[in-house]
Amino acid sequence: MVFIYCYLFILGLVLGSFYNVVGLRVPLNKSIIRPRSTCTKCGHLLKTIELIPVASYIIQKGKCRDCQKRISPIYPIFELLTGILFIIAPLVVGWSSELVVGLTLISMFMIIVVSDIHYMIIPDKILIWFAGIFLIERFFWPLTPWWDSLLGAFIGFVLLLMIAFVSKGGMGFGDVKLYALLGGILGVKLVLLSFFISTLFGSVIGGVALLVKIVKQRQPVPFGPFIAGGTLTAYFWGSDIIKIYLQFLNQVFLLGGCVWLFPLLLL
Repeated sequence: MVFIYCYLFILGLVLGSFYNVVGLRVPLNKSIIRPRSTCTKCGHLLKTIELIPVASYIIQKGKCRDCQKRISPIYPIFELLTGILFIIAPLVVGWSSELVVGLTLISMFMIIVVSDIHYMIIPDKILIWFAGIFLIERFFWPLTPWWDSLLGAFIGFVLLLMIAFVSKGGMGFGDVKLYALLGGILGVKLVLLSFFISTLFGSVIGGVALLVKIVKQRQPVPFGPFIAGGTLTAYFWGSDIIKIYLQFLNQVFLLGGCVWLFPLLLL
């Protein structure tokens, strides 16, 4: 079993490196195969030894071997993050058919987040490509009941469309299309939970970023990373979160009932 998890981790590192390339090139309508990867500063053609996920960055101390300019830490961070998430998926979802959906969801988000961070774009090509994959996966491994996917897609689309309309451009249409897709994958309950957690992450992290002056007031911030964090949290632990929330509500209502009944007992 340890070997399998090691394999998943290494697979995640390798795919994470590839997802970096896809996220950077697709928005620019560039091929994801050719040309080979180069240094973004000097154009140095990277050799095989310079393309080992995470390890090459550490060995080269985060610098290009040719021009000695700093390499963005985003590359190793996303490689490592993909590897870690590939390990988390089977631990939470289990070794079932749903694991395929989970790994696909992680893969899509890695690409989307890279693209959104660099260009503030969620490419239609990526959404269409993954929509086809998820359609096949949900055909073979549907939600219960099966119509939960259809209703989830509708609610995800309408909810974000209304917010985009009210915010007058504050919410990008790429986010709207993404949530329509997520609704089909997650179903009604989890897509609503995903939106709530994503908004919570965005509010808290955005507020901290403003306080420490990482971002300026009214500066556009990509929402894709928050959607990724919120959705993966909802997908992996959503049932437990909803259960805890319902238990909390029961306790609140019970306490509220006791508060109202106490004066009556004194009569």
